[in-house]
Amino acid sequence: MPELKDRTAVITGAGRGIGKRLAIAFAKEGAKVGLVARTLPELHLAQMEITHAGGASMVAPADVADSSQVWDAIDAVRRRFGRIDILINAAGIQGPVGPVSGADPKAWAQVVQVNLVGVFYCCRAVLPEMIARRSGKIVNLSGGGAGYSRPFFSGYAASKAGLVRFTETLADEVAAHNIQVNALAPGATYTHMTDQVLEAGERAGAKAQEEARQTQLSRGTPPEKQIALALFLVSPRSNHVTGKFIGVQDDWQRLERSALTPEYLTLRRVNKP
Repeated sequence: MPELKDRTAVITGAGRGIGKRLAIAFAKEGAKVGLVARTLPELHLAQMEITHAGGASMVAPADVADSSQVWDAIDAVRRRFGRIDILINAAGIQGPVGPVSGADPKAWAQVVQVNLVGVFYCCRAVLPEMIARRSGKIVNLSGGGAGYSRPFFSGYAASKAGLVRFTETLADEVAAHNIQVNALAPGATYTHMTDQVLEAGERAGAKAQEEARQTQLSRGTPPEKQIALALFLVSPRSNHVTGKFIGVQDDWQRLERSALTPEYLTLRRVNKP
C-alpha cells in the first residue's frame, strides 16, 4: 500500500497479540514501525519477524502507564525515523476478573492506568508535532465492555468505555489541525486474555466462559479483518472519518464513500448514518 510507504507508526502493545499483528502488517506495507511494549524479548521477536520480511522497525521498550517511559520511547522513535505520522494504542491489560465486591482496589485502578491513562500519555507525546505539522492519525483499540455492560470485568469495561469517550473528545479538539482520532473494536480474538478468562473459571461468569471457549476454538475474528480496518483508518481514504467507534463487524467499507452524521458510530452506538 503506497499510502504507508516511508510513514512512521508507533504501535504500543507491539510485542504480542493484536499490537504485534498490526506492527508486522504495517511494516509489510512500507511503514517504519516503532515497537513499544514492556517485555523486551517479545519486542525483539517481533522485530526479527519484521526484518525477516524486509520491513523496518525499532524496539522502544516502555510501560505505557509511566509517562516518562512513554516520552523516552516516543522520542527515541522520532530520533531514529524522524516524524511520527501514526499512533496505534494497542497496549492493554484485562485486570481483575470477578465481582466488584471482591476486587483488589490497586489491581482495578491499574487497569484504568494502563488502558486509559496510558493512551493519554501516548497521545500527549505525539500530538505537539502532529499539530505543528497539521497531519496525523491516531487509532485506539477498544475492547469488550466499551459499548455494553460486561459483568465481572468492571475495570476493563470502564477503562475501554472511557477510552472511547476520550477518543471522541480528542477528535473534536484536534479536528481543526487535520488529525483524525478513532477507536477500533477488534472483535473477539484469541490472545493471552482469552486464556486468562478461561483460567478465572466461575469468577468470569458463565457467559464470558462460553464466549472464551468459542474464541479459543474458532480463534475469533480473522486477523485480516482487523488489519484491513486499521489500514483504512490510517490512510488518506479516512481523512473525513474521526471521533468514531468502529468495529470489524460494522459496514465500515462504505465510510470511504459516505458523509457521516455526528452520532453515527459513537459510544452510544447509533449505527445509522
